Amino acid sequence: MKTVIITGITGLALTSALLAWKYNVSPVAHQTPVTTATPLPAQAPASPKDNTGTRIQVALLLDTSNSMDGLIDQAKSRLWNIINTLTTLKYQGKTPVIEIALYEYGNDGLSETNGHIREVLPLTTDLDLLSERLFSLKTNGGQEYCGAVINTAVKSLEWGRDEADMKLIYIAGNEPFDQGRISYVNAAGDALRKSIFINTIFCGDRQEGINTRWKDGADKGKGKYFFIDSDEKVTYIETPYDAQIDACNEKLNDTYIAYGTVGRAKKSNQAQQDYNAKSISAANSAERTVSKAKEVYKNESWDLVERSKKDQAVLSKISKGDLPQELQGKSEAEIRQVIAAKGQARDSIQKTIAVLGKKRQEFIDAKRKTANVKDDLGTAINQSILQLAASKGYSVDK
Repeated sequence: MKTVIITGITGLALTSALLAWKYNVSPVAHQTPVTTATPLPAQAPASPKDNTGTRIQVALLLDTSNSMDGLIDQAKSRLWNIINTLTTLKYQGKTPVIEIALYEYGNDGLSETNGHIREVLPLTTDLDLLSERLFSLKTNGGQEYCGAVINTAVKSLEWGRDEADMKLIYIAGNEPFDQGRISYVNAAGDALRKSIFINTIFCGDRQEGINTRWKDGADKGKGKYFFIDSDEKVTYIETPYDAQIDACNEKLNDTYIAYGTVGRAKKSNQAQQDYNAKSISAANSAERTVSKAKEVYKNESWDLVERSKKDQAVLSKISKGDLPQELQGKSEAEIRQVIAAKGQARDSIQKTIAVLGKKRQEFIDAKRKTANVKDDLGTAINQSILQLAASKGYSVDK
């Protein structure tokens, strides 16, 4: 098995969604990467969905048939790097709302009636939930119908309608692109009518991907064609700043005040996804922490600190029993003081992480000049994101 050196792309991140699932996780000290997802309990008061502002929407369509274990591993390893790339983008000086959806296809464990296709997650800003669902994916032999999964994503997801919205589909796999009863050409046409661009990532040889119509799929969808070796082992360039960023992450987590049954489950899942990232590498964990320090990491649906910034009346909307134990005996004024203190601490920690993250990226940029870097799932997605963003008038915040 070959080894490829994975490096960051200067400045990086993602965003958007509603809550509706339950995490059944064990204490962090004994956790292993999440492998299953179960529905969430009754929700705490939901924060209003942000329907304003420019959006960057990305749908990831991953082949989870038997031969694609390497692809899924690359997706897990590169998630936070891709997110950080997205966070560098600005439109007219403002940070866009970033939403990501996840589909799997080509798995025998999925319903044949649905064409062996499953919407794992609709477009969402919940990055911890995205990570949890990604780590839950398992491979199993099946029939890979690219046209069908593109068609499903185009028609089922809530795509933005603003002219400035950037809407992207990334489909990765290794079987002929024209398999199945639904034409990929027709699916691409439907996508373009919604200004959705289709990028294809063939797991194999460049010419084979061309011969099996993966390049034509990208051409028809006005996107980019990439080919990668999905079996290459992903390794990161570790930096002197990774340990410092990790220490900041522990302090950052302490600033979250979860409320309600859902909030407690979500805070537990936050720790679980920290564990999942760290189980891959210290560098991957650092990428996640850098993402958590950015605006794109949204948790207002369960965190009182973030929620109170947008809804100062939130304490009047939840019962005392929904508050964490340490706040239940306090007055509203005292609770507000705790929330304010946690918010100030978070702002300070996030600024420290941002400084360390910049130094870390400079270190990586210097190292990667001499590294033999090959395309993988992450580099393919990052490259096309930046190219399309430039064509649509987005700028990159260094």
